[in-house]
Amino acid sequence: MQLKKLSLIVAILSGLSACGTTPKNQQPVSNPQSQVQKAQPQENLDANALYTLALSKQGASRIQLLYNAREAAIIERNWLVLEQVCFELETKASVDHVQNKLYIAFAQKEQGKFESAHTILQSVDAQLKLAEHRGWHQYLTGSIFASQKLPKKALVHYFKSADIAQQNKLTIAGLDNDIWSALQQLSSYALERFDRGSVIQQGWVKLAKYHQVYLGSTVQLHQAMNNWQRRYKNHPGSFIIPSEVKSTINLAPYQATKLAILLPQSGSSERLGAALKNGFLAAMDKSQVNEIYFIDEMDSAELIERELQKVQADFIIGPLLKSNIVKVKSSSFVAQSAAIFLNEIDPEDAERIHTEHYYFALNPEHEVEQAMVHFLAKGFQKPMLLAPNTPSGQRLIAHFNSQWQNFSETEPEAGFYNNSEDMVEVITQLLEVDRSQARIKEVKSLFRSEVESETRSRRDIDAIYILGDAIETRLIKPYLDVNVSTFAERIPLYASSRSYSKQIDKTDKGDLEGLYFTELPWMLPDAINERNLRDTYARLWPEQADIEQRLFAMAHDALNLIPELKQLSKIPGKEFDGLTGSLSIKEANQIHRKLSWGQYHKNSIRLVSLDERLPTPLFMQKE
Repeated sequence: MQLKKLSLIVAILSGLSACGTTPKNQQPVSNPQSQVQKAQPQENLDANALYTLALSKQGASRIQLLYNAREAAIIERNWLVLEQVCFELETKASVDHVQNKLYIAFAQKEQGKFESAHTILQSVDAQLKLAEHRGWHQYLTGSIFASQKLPKKALVHYFKSADIAQQNKLTIAGLDNDIWSALQQLSSYALERFDRGSVIQQGWVKLAKYHQVYLGSTVQLHQAMNNWQRRYKNHPGSFIIPSEVKSTINLAPYQATKLAILLPQSGSSERLGAALKNGFLAAMDKSQVNEIYFIDEMDSAELIERELQKVQADFIIGPLLKSNIVKVKSSSFVAQSAAIFLNEIDPEDAERIHTEHYYFALNPEHEVEQAMVHFLAKGFQKPMLLAPNTPSGQRLIAHFNSQWQNFSETEPEAGFYNNSEDMVEVITQLLEVDRSQARIKEVKSLFRSEVESETRSRRDIDAIYILGDAIETRLIKPYLDVNVSTFAERIPLYASSRSYSKQIDKTDKGDLEGLYFTELPWMLPDAINERNLRDTYARLWPEQADIEQRLFAMAHDALNLIPELKQLSKIPGKEFDGLTGSLSIKEANQIHRKLSWGQYHKNSIRLVSLDERLPTPLFMQKE
C-alpha cells in the first residue's frame, strides 16, 4: 500500500512539468518516469548512487540523472537525498521551479522539518498557475497543519485540494487517506460545522458522521454505508467503506470478565494499594467483570508469573510502581495479554510498544499542558510560574517552557522557592517590587517631611501559575495580593491540582478568592453525576487523604476503561468521561487526561469552563 502511494506521488509530481510552458530557447523536459525505463545502465543504482553519478555529469545527462535520483529517492523514502537532489535541480534554468519547490517542501515535511517546509510553500503561493501545482500546494499545507495536531485547519486545505483534484481530474496521492484521518479526530459538533461546501466535502463529512454514529455496530454501519454510496456515486471516499466496515469487527470491545490486578499489598506503598483496591471493587457494580484476583506487585517476578498462569485472567491491570512494571513485562503471560499499567511509559519503550498494553498515569504534565493551552487561547504573552525548588518543580516548569516556545516568541518568567521563608523574596524580585521599594526609599531620603508612596509591580506579567502544594499556595497567594501594584490590572492566578486539598479546604480555604485550578472531577463538588458513589465513599472512607481519593478514582476509571480501549486507541477524537477527567489515548498507547477547572468564589468552589482552543504553532501563525 505504501509503495503504491509513493508511485502515485512520483507520477503526479513528475507530470507537473508536462503541463507547464517551456521557456524560449530551451528544450522541454520529458517525463522522468519514461526516462527511468530508458536509462538501462543505471537501473540497478539506488537514489544516492544516481545522485552521485549525476554530479559527475554535465548538461542534459546531469539533469536526467537528477530526475532519476529524485524518483528513486521517493520510492526508497530517502527524503534527505530527495531534498539534496531538488536543491541541485534548483540551479538549472530548464527545470519547473514551482514543481521542484513542492518536491523540496514534500521532502522536508517527511523529515519533520515542518517550519522550513511551510516557509517554502508560502514562498511559491503567488506562482501557482497550474491546477496540479495548486492542488499539491493545498495538500502539503494541510498535511503540515495535521502534523501540528490541528485537524480542523488541515481539513480546510485538504478540501480545497480535493475540489481542485475533482475539477481537473487529478489524483493527489495520500490526500484521501489524510482527509479521512483528520475527520476521525473531530467531534460530532465539529463535523456538523464542516457539513457544507462542495459535494466532495459534504460526502466526506457525512461518511465520517455515519462512521462515528454506527461504529461498533457492523450491520447498521454497513447499511448506512450502502445508503451513502447511492447518494455519492464515484466519491473518492468510497475506497474507505470496505476497510471501515471490516474494522468495526476489530474494534469489538474487550470482553473481560476475569481480571488479574497487580497492586502493592505490602511494604511502604500498601496504603496506596488499599485505595486502588477500593476503587476497583466499587467499579464492579456497573461492569461485566465477575471475578477479580489481586496479586501483590511487590512479589518476585517468578511468583507473579505463577499466579498469573494459575488465574488465566482475560485482562491485567497494574502494577502501580514503575519499577514493578519493568519487572512484570518479562512475564510471558503479560507479554501475550492485554493490560493497563498504572504509570507512564518509559521513553525508551515508546518505539517498541505492545499494541495491547496501555499506560494510565495521574501525570502532572497533562495539567501543565492544559494550563498552557488556556494561556495561549487567552492571548497571555508573559506568564509567571512559581514552583518549589525540587526536581518535580523544575521538571514541570521546564516542560511548560519547552511547550510554550512552540507557540510564542516571549519567554515566561519562572521563580523557584526553597521554603516558606524565601517565597516573599522570590515574588518581590520577579515582580520587581524590590526595585520599586528601593526607589521609594531613595525619594524619601531626599525629603524631611513624610512622603506618601505606593509600590509598583512590573506591568508585563499577565498571568501567574502556581505549581506548589496546598499549604504553599495558601502562603503564596496573600504575598501576590499584597505585592501586585494597585495601579495595575488584577493579574489572574492559576494553579494545578497540587494546590487543592479537600481535607485542608474543610477548615481553611485561606484567602484564595479568584484562584483558578485544574483538578480531577471526582475531587470537585458537582463535577460528576455519580451521587450514589460519592455518598457511599463518604460513608465508608470519610477521612481518607487526597492521594487515596485520587487513586480510588484512578482505579475506578481503569476498570471502566477496558471496554472502551480499542475505540479510544483507534479514533483520535474519541474521549471517555471518567472520574479522573476526559480520557483519550494519545501516541504510544498513553491515556491522556483533560481535567476540570474550578475556581474559589465567595468562600466556595465553583466549576468554570475556560477557553482551551488548540494553539497554532509559532511558525504558522501568519497563515
